[in-house]
Formats: sequence, C-alpha cells, structure tokens
Amino acid sequence: MIDVIIAGGGPTGLLLASELRLHGVHVIVLEKDSEPTRYVRSLGLHARSIEVMDQRGLLERFLALGTRHPLGGYFAAIPKPPPRGLDTAHAYVLGIPQPVTDRLLAEHAVEVGVEIRRGRELVGLSEDDDGVTAELADGTRLRSRYLVGCDGGRSTVRRLLGVGFPGEPSRVDSLLGEMEVGVPAQTVTDVVAEVRRTHLRFGLGPLGDGVYRVLVPADGVAEDRSVPPTIEEFQHQLRAYAGTDFGVHSPRWLSRFGDATRLAERYRVGRVLLAGDAAHIHPPTGGQGLNLGIQDAVNLGWKLAAEVTGWAPEGLLDTYHAERHPVAADVLVNTRAQMFLLSPEPGPQAVRHLLAELMDFEDVNRYLIEKVTALGVRYDFGAGHELLGRHLRDVRLRRGRLYELMRAGRGLLLDQTGRLSVAGWADRVDHVVDVGDVGDELDVPAVLLRPDGHVAWAGDDQAELEDHLPRWFGAPAT
Repeated sequence: MIDVIIAGGGPTGLLLASELRLHGVHVIVLEKDSEPTRYVRSLGLHARSIEVMDQRGLLERFLALGTRHPLGGYFAAIPKPPPRGLDTAHAYVLGIPQPVTDRLLAEHAVEVGVEIRRGRELVGLSEDDDGVTAELADGTRLRSRYLVGCDGGRSTVRRLLGVGFPGEPSRVDSLLGEMEVGVPAQTVTDVVAEVRRTHLRFGLGPLGDGVYRVLVPADGVAEDRSVPPTIEEFQHQLRAYAGTDFGVHSPRWLSRFGDATRLAERYRVGRVLLAGDAAHIHPPTGGQGLNLGIQDAVNLGWKLAAEVTGWAPEGLLDTYHAERHPVAADVLVNTRAQMFLLSPEPGPQAVRHLLAELMDFEDVNRYLIEKVTALGVRYDFGAGHELLGRHLRDVRLRRGRLYELMRAGRGLLLDQTGRLSVAGWADRVDHVVDVGDVGDELDVPAVLLRPDGHVAWAGDDQAELEDHLPRWFGAPAT
C-alpha cells in the first residue's frame, strides 16, 4: 500500500510530496497533464515562501533563475516604498515564472524519491477504515493510507468528497496570454503607461524576442472559463482599452481568469485532505495564490508524515484545517478588497485615495505588506510569549544560519541557555545550543520550532518545555 497519494503535480503537490519524503513516507504524485504547463499563472515568490525554500535548502536554485524586486507597491498596486523593519531576512519579492518554479520543485521531488506519474487522471475515490482507493481514468486502482487533493480550483477530489465550496462567483474576468506584438517596444511602453493611469488591470510585459505577456479586462464573465479565449477577443479588448491592438499575433497560449472567492468548508474528510487551490480560490491581486498553496504544503507535510509514521499526538492532523483555513479566509478578504481598489469607478477610487494616504504611516504600510507576504501570519497556540505561533526569521548562529539547520524538516530547539534538553524526543527534535551568539537577534532564552518554522514555545524552563513537546511531537520515546 502507498502511504500517500497526491492528486495534482503543481507547486503545492510537489512541495507536499517532498516534505513527506523527508520523513521516509512513500508518496506518489498523480498529474493528469502529460507535460508540464507552459502557462505563467504566477510571477514570483513572496517572503514567507522564500523562507520556506531557504529552510529546505532550495533557495539558491531559485535565486539563480529569478530576479529580486523591492517589496513595495504590492497591495492593490498602490505605489509605496518598501516598509522598514519587516521580520524576515528576505525582504524582497523573487520574480520567477511559475513554469520555472514547477520545474525546480519537480526536480527536488525526484531527488528526494518522489514518484511523479504524468498523464494519470484521478476520476474516483472511496475510503474505508484502512485507507483510500483511488480510481484513475485508465481503469487503474491504487490503494493508499491517505490521499491529498492538490488538483486546483476545479478539484475533482473536492467534488468527489462532496465538500462545500461556498463563496462569491466572478464579477469580472480578465484575459491573459503570451503573444508577439507588431509595434515598437517604446510604443507599447508609452501606451501602457497611459492606460494604467485609469485601468490597473491592464498591462503588456516584455518576455523577450518580441513576445509579451498581455493582460486586459474581458468583455463580461465567461460561462465556461475552461474554454480559452481567441486572439480576436484579445485584439478587440486591447482596442477597447488602449485604442490599439498593438498588432498582437502568434499567441503561445491564451487563457482567462475571474475574481471568484471560494473556500472549502473542510480541509479534511477522514483520510482525504485538500490543499492549495483545491481548498481556496481568490482573485490574483497581490500574487498570493501560489504562495498560499506552498505554505499549506509545509504546514501539512510534517503533520501527515507524523500520522503515517506513527508518532503524531492526538488531533495533530486536525490542526492543519484549524490553522490554514483562517489564513485562507483572510487572503480571500484582502484580495477581494484589492480588486475593489483596482476598479476605475469613482467610489473605489475615493477609497483607494484615502488608503494611499493612510499607507504613508509606516505601521499601516507594514501591516498590509505583511498580509500579502504572509509574514504576519500567527497561528493561535493560546496565551504565551509574543513569538508564539509566529514564524521565526533566519538568525545567524556560531555554526552558520538557523535555516541551514532546518533542512531535514524536523523540530528544532534553539537553546541559548545550554541547560535545556529534548531527551525522549531526539528522534523528532534537534537540539541546537548556541550560547550568547544570537542574543542581539533573538531576545528570548530558547525557542522550540515546529518543522514549518513556527514557534511552538519560548522560554527557559525545562518543565514548561516538556509540557509543550508532547503537544506537537507526541509521547517521548522510552
């Protein structure tokens, strides 16, 4: 029997598979497409996702193929400088097209032993007390202990489970594609700058060799968004907004997307779970979609692995829904708000003007960017130290950097006292004693980190530590 089947080989599914493999879990990824997608749905990684890549030793690969951009102007495209004092060592956006992200994550997954089966579409599933049976389009049946649907906004897994997906339908559609233009680059730059003074959902970005990524509002909302638009629709809409179609021709690919917001009622039904767009869809404002899925994966991976390998404390797997569902709900709210602020109508423009003034206050600017980047996420672990539930930024230690010590996906006790112990949990938690070297960056005697980098405990009392270890890492070994 397979330990975990993952339906969907996008960024969420690939990273989740790799997280499971860190703990020796036998995992198979089923991807219905025979070839990797060429569509550039996402353009980059935000700070919290960059931290995740750093924690798993992948960041250098991404930096080599990406471009760092200042972290300013990402909330509703309101032009403001990057806020000061963000709680991260990676205060930038990494521009990198999604096909490149997909390739890097797939390469990593294969390196750690993930089996990726392309051209394999899941069409049915059934669950019993011992596992899940997955039925594929070719008639193959596979058995696994757990199954995770990472199969996108039109998730087959979610539909088969009967999980509700309440929310709001699309009110506006956008056309997106890559194509060649027939006018000089300077003409494109000048016209786009003029149009974007009033229409922020419009843009043409150069990709090289005369090819541009084209974004333009659609004429109404499509009944079936799976049907791609035509080049003639792009030409018509470009003329409607810019007075010219820029001579666009020879499209590489064409697509459309809407601004629907929907959130799965449950992230878990027995042995089947949902992650990424299968669990939540929202407008693309702020570039949060792919990043939200990546953070779902790193939250779920170690918990599901703990269930499979047998050391999970009671209720650990249910904390996946408890922690990630509210985060997605907040993303739905802030993306819908950003869509409102992008409208050229007088009412939204008045609110936009007022918010732009408020963002001149450093705390407001920082608060909104922390929403977009997920640096502001704090899971509810109850009362305690102000760090409790938050991610911990990378800090420098005598032996290197904190994130370099998190590559194995285990828990970690960073101990500046030299007096604490994780005896009984040493097979699940690493103990790093770094006396006096990180005091300027970490003003707390010791912190216990979960494998996803969030602080599970902070203090200096051994008895308190031993009260918290079982909550996240199960019973001590005897």
